[in-house]
Amino acid sequence: MSAPTAPPEGRAPSAPPRATTKSKAPKAAPLSAIQRRRSLTGWTFIVPAAALIVLVNFWPMIQAFFLSLKTGRGTRLSWAEPLWFNYQRLFQDETFRLTMSTTFIYLIIQVPIMLVLAMVLANLLNAPWLRFKAFWRTAIFLPCAVGLVSYSLVFRQIFATDGLANDLLTQFGILDSPVNWLGQTGTARMVIILGLLWRWTGYNMIFFLAGLQNIDRSTLEAARVDGASGFKTFWYVTMPQLKPIILLCAILSTNGTLQMFDESYNLTNGGPGNTTMSVSMYLYNVSFRNSPNFGYAAAISYAILIIVAVLAAIQLKVGDKRD
Repeated sequence: MSAPTAPPEGRAPSAPPRATTKSKAPKAAPLSAIQRRRSLTGWTFIVPAAALIVLVNFWPMIQAFFLSLKTGRGTRLSWAEPLWFNYQRLFQDETFRLTMSTTFIYLIIQVPIMLVLAMVLANLLNAPWLRFKAFWRTAIFLPCAVGLVSYSLVFRQIFATDGLANDLLTQFGILDSPVNWLGQTGTARMVIILGLLWRWTGYNMIFFLAGLQNIDRSTLEAARVDGASGFKTFWYVTMPQLKPIILLCAILSTNGTLQMFDESYNLTNGGPGNTTMSVSMYLYNVSFRNSPNFGYAAAISYAILIIVAVLAAIQLKVGDKRD
């Protein structure tokens, strides 16, 4: 038997060959009966709710769009010629332009004032030195719980010719004679804006107050240690952390003002001369007053929808600057 030969000088001995094994990826285990049952249970709860949302929300929207392509009075409707006739009519309707401009006046004046007031009140109610916080929060939020018709009638009585506002202003010598607040365009619009501010400022204040209570206190303490004043701390530390809440309130307030109906209807009934009428009240008049024109009313509703969507998209684009 021959002796094993030594490897050549300067070369390491070769390792014995290893048996190669093919690695196989583990196969995914099949769903067990319990997992399939859980999945089926989840779909059982989701499908009825989704079907109800489609039936209640989206299907009427689709029907309203087809309705906006029709003309006629009452139930005697036929397809318009051309189909976009009702939308073309919007640009020629002076009442629609007037009500839309009036609604935008409410929006431009009321929403910024309301958000600023809500922010100021939220900061005051969040102050650690304030006593009876629960009472003040409830008192400021309480107007939101009042019925729309009820508070509109109260404001109508306050600003009547023989109402409380004229009595107080004449008693203190501010006015020489009573003012017909609801019979003049400027003062009637002012009363509607005051009513909106009174009712909805507390609603937005609750959102801001919740955001303030969730701010990290260490960031405020760090700003004070660095020597920042109270205003700079609020502007550079608090405001950036409240930006999502501010954006949410701005979008909700914009949408609510564009769809405002009760104040215009109950306070002034759109007068004088339709100058205080909101676009939603005009939509109601076209639909259910005089000779109903459901096709044109549906076109007005889609115009409101488009305006609301565009303004919400602009606010999201401007306000949401996350990296």
